[in-house]
Amino acid sequence: MPRLSEVIAALENLWPAERAESWDAVGTVVGDPAQEVSRVLFAVDPVQEIVDEAVKLGAGLLVTHHPLFLRGTTTVAASTSKGRVVHTLIKNDVALHVAHTNADTADPGVSDALAGALGLRVTGPLVPDPADPEGRRGLGRVCESEHPLTVRELAARAAERLPATAQGIRVAGDPEAIVRTVAVSGGSGDSLFEHVRAAGVDAFLTADLRHHPVSEARAHSPLALLDAAHWATEWPWCELAAAQLDEISDRNGWDLRVHVSKTVTDPWTAHAASTPTSDAMGAPN
Repeated sequence: MPRLSEVIAALENLWPAERAESWDAVGTVVGDPAQEVSRVLFAVDPVQEIVDEAVKLGAGLLVTHHPLFLRGTTTVAASTSKGRVVHTLIKNDVALHVAHTNADTADPGVSDALAGALGLRVTGPLVPDPADPEGRRGLGRVCESEHPLTVRELAARAAERLPATAQGIRVAGDPEAIVRTVAVSGGSGDSLFEHVRAAGVDAFLTADLRHHPVSEARAHSPLALLDAAHWATEWPWCELAAAQLDEISDRNGWDLRVHVSKTVTDPWTAHAASTPTSDAMGAPN
């Protein structure tokens, strides 16, 4: 049975902390390096529901994509939500390790997992990491579809293959337009439109798209935009990361039991579709 320090060293080799963005907060948040670890749980969010799941599972290590503390704090009192998370982790000997933007740009990383879930073939990074001489690391991925799809078919595939959320998949553009090449980026992606246009793809699938960037992007080109829930675009990475740790465990004879949380921590819980109106303008009075 490995010690936490050994497992963390393996995770740091997959997602080195120095490759995270300067504003990010990655690495080990809670945990005794000397403690032994037999079970590991992967999840997107370090929220109380996930921490309780780790405790119930008997996991000695919880690995999440999102940081617990992205900004500085002056308290971890149990009277706060994040303080309760810290208290629960420590009381139950559960370590917490975060791989965020260092996992986004890894090879393979968050967007590789997203492309794989959608059945797309990755041809390279959308925003290459200049420090990678092989040109494989970077933010987002440029992909090809095995067969041409319509935008409507790509949206339906995303809705079917990504975890179900209240949002589903929103589309901007002609639903019948043909898609052969797709850019994908797990998590918030509307800061990447310049790179997406430079890639010359037919469609871009990401999350957290906002009105003005989408409107401006559509004015620039016929690029189709597909907006999925943030959590849903990043959850496939949990399965990829778990498989990577499984392989490391087998190679080292650790016999770790590695799990992926299927708990939906997307904050949106319901969706009401707009009711069609007979008014040609369709706007409220």
